[in-house]
Amino acid sequence: MGKYIELTSENFDVAKEGVALVDFWAPWCGPCRMLAPVIDELAAEFDGKAKVCKVNTDEAQDLAVEYGVRSIPTLLFFKNGQIVDQMIGAQSKVAIADKINSLL
Repeated sequence: MGKYIELTSENFDVAKEGVALVDFWAPWCGPCRMLAPVIDELAAEFDGKAKVCKVNTDEAQDLAVEYGVRSIPTLLFFKNGQIVDQMIGAQSKVAIADKINSLL
């Protein structure tokens, strides 16, 4: 069963290989908490096909600044190391899954 990857500055390069979804979130953010079970489900569904990752912006403020994240949740979609799309705010599982599938 796939699980999301918790990213920090030290291991962020993991998201730069293949297709990856990176969820920038914080524990105090209500919409982020609503999105958390969706992220867990997507990690399981896309296990072996795409990486599903999370960045806690309270603990990795440098990454939030580096990637221009001003609102959370922000979802960044990477393909081969490049940001190819983003979604801001809580999104439906279908919308996120469709975006990942379009990148595979």
